[in-house]
Amino acid sequence: MASDINVRYSDKDLANFKVLIHEKIKSAKHDLELIKSAYMNDHNNGTDDTSPTFKAFDEGSETMSKESNSALAIRQEKFIRDLKNALIRIENKTYGVCRVTGKLINPKRLELVPHATLSIEAKNMQS
Repeated sequence: MASDINVRYSDKDLANFKVLIHEKIKSAKHDLELIKSAYMNDHNNGTDDTSPTFKAFDEGSETMSKESNSALAIRQEKFIRDLKNALIRIENKTYGVCRVTGKLINPKRLELVPHATLSIEAKNMQS
């Protein structure tokens, strides 16, 4: 019986996950650029000559929008960093191994959450 230390995905599987993760990184970077461009946009929308009440509301809305976009950008940057860390685990051949149980994470889970480091079993133990 093989020890749990040798449990890992095959090189072929790792190569497939690597392609998936690179696609996710490309998509995530594109989304991040959209978020950043929305953040940088002044959202003027031609309300300069409207009533002071509406203008104050618009400025408050713009501030909330910028805060929301900033939070989205931070989450997106973390997602990209997590995906890049997953690529490192692929290179180390430790990708897809649960850091708690030492068992392989279900490949369907890895397709949906390619940066996962916990199996569903381990995730449920945390709850």
